[in-house]
Amino acid sequence: MLAPASPKNEECRLASLHSLRILDTEPEERFDRITRLAKKLFNVPIALVSLVDEERQWFKSSVGLDAKETSREVSFCGHAIHHSKTFVIEDTLQDERFFDNPLVINAPNIRFYAGQPIRSPSGENIGTLCIIDTKPRILTDDDIASLTDLAALVTDEFVSLQLATMDELTNITNRRGFKRLSQYCIDIAARQNNLCHLAYFDLNSFKFLNDNYGHMAGDQVLKIFAEQMLNTFRVSDVCARIGGDEFVVLLTNTNLKTAKRAIKRFTRNLITVSKHLELPYQISFAHGIVTYDQKKHNDIDQLLNDADKVMYQDKCKK
Repeated sequence: MLAPASPKNEECRLASLHSLRILDTEPEERFDRITRLAKKLFNVPIALVSLVDEERQWFKSSVGLDAKETSREVSFCGHAIHHSKTFVIEDTLQDERFFDNPLVINAPNIRFYAGQPIRSPSGENIGTLCIIDTKPRILTDDDIASLTDLAALVTDEFVSLQLATMDELTNITNRRGFKRLSQYCIDIAARQNNLCHLAYFDLNSFKFLNDNYGHMAGDQVLKIFAEQMLNTFRVSDVCARIGGDEFVVLLTNTNLKTAKRAIKRFTRNLITVSKHLELPYQISFAHGIVTYDQKKHNDIDQLLNDADKVMYQDKCKK
C-alpha cells in the first residue's frame, strides 16, 4: 500500500478547509442530494463527499457507507486531491498503490474508485466527490464529464455556504454563520464536558465617529476591529460581527482565566493599532463574558442574551 503524500500547498489547503468550519457538522440535504444523484447516475453502491484534513478523510455526505471517516493514510481521496482532473482506479487489485489497502481487502472491498477534486472558495483541493464500486469498472469520457459537473455543484455549495455566513464588510462570520457554528461548538462542549466562553463586544462612541467623520471612517474601524480579532484569538475560536458595531467571539475548550487574558491582549492590540489611525478616535469597547452552562443555556440564543446583558452592564459603567 502507498499512503498519500501531502500536497505542496498543504498549509494553505488546510487553512482553507478549516475556514469553512464544516468538518464534523451534521449531514445536509444540499450535499446528500448530490451523492444520491451520483449513486443513481453511475449505478454504484457508494458515493461520497469526502474532505481531507490533517489525519483523516471525513465524509460530509455518504450514501451506501456507514463509516463517517477513515484515516488519511488509507484514503483514496488523499491521492485524488493531488490532481485537477478525475482520479480513476479501474481495478484496485491491479494497482500497486492499492491492492493491499485495508479498504480493498476488507469492507467496503473497493475494486473501483473515481474521485473528482472539489475546491474551496479560494481554489484549493479540499476533498472529492467520489464513486466506489465492489467490482472493476471503466468510465467513459461522458461519465467523467458528468462526475466533474456534479463535483462543481459541491464546490458551488461551499461558495454559497461561505457567502451566506460571511459579513461582507469585515470578511468574518455574520450573525447567521455564528449561530450555526457556535451552536455546533457548544453541543460538542456539552458532550465532552469542555469549557467555553462567549465574549460580547460593543464599540464605544461609534455613532459619534460616523456622525462626525463619516461612514467610511466607521467602516475602517469595523474592519480593523475584525482584523485584530482574527489576529488575537485562536483559529478554533469563532469570531463574528453580529450587528452594526457589535462583535462576539466564542472561545472554545479553554478556562475563564485564559479567555480573559486573550481579551486583555486584544485590547492592547487595538490600542496599538489606534495610534496609527488618521482619526482622533481611540478604538475601545464595552464587553461582557459569559461561561457556557449546559444546565442554563439550552441554545446559543440564550448564551448570546446573557452575554449581551453583561456587556450592557459594562457599558452603563462607562
